[in-house]
Amino acid sequence: MSLMNDLAGTSLADVMETFELLDDWEERYRYVIELGRKLPPLPEAAYTEANKVRGCSSQVWMIMEQDGAGKMQIRADSDAHIVKGLIAVLLLIFSGRSREKILATDARAILDQLGLAGHLSPMRTNGLFSMVQRIGELAAKD
Repeated sequence: MSLMNDLAGTSLADVMETFELLDDWEERYRYVIELGRKLPPLPEAAYTEANKVRGCSSQVWMIMEQDGAGKMQIRADSDAHIVKGLIAVLLLIFSGRSREKILATDARAILDQLGLAGHLSPMRTNGLFSMVQRIGELAAKD
């Protein structure tokens, strides 16, 4: 299942452009939550302790699989609406890329451009960077 189909052709550039157009953070949060609603649920078997992301105040499960073209497809889910939206943003940053490109991506710089970390609670920010760390760990595995 392709992430791009799930997010209806939304790109990271679209998210950045929309953030610039929205006047306040309340509107941006609603937009992020809407992105999260587009994510499909994980297969039932993926909701395991082994796939949980540590360091998130909400429950987050994440899996990564390599597709036939050698690109990594990341899928994730959460029990919190805003976290699902943050997952959607992270998937736009990372999914569909090679392991090498994932490991070379400076997600903090991209997230700083969006201003997300500065407008989340400290616990949500820690959780966001725990998800980034988990993506790096999964990409580094053979």
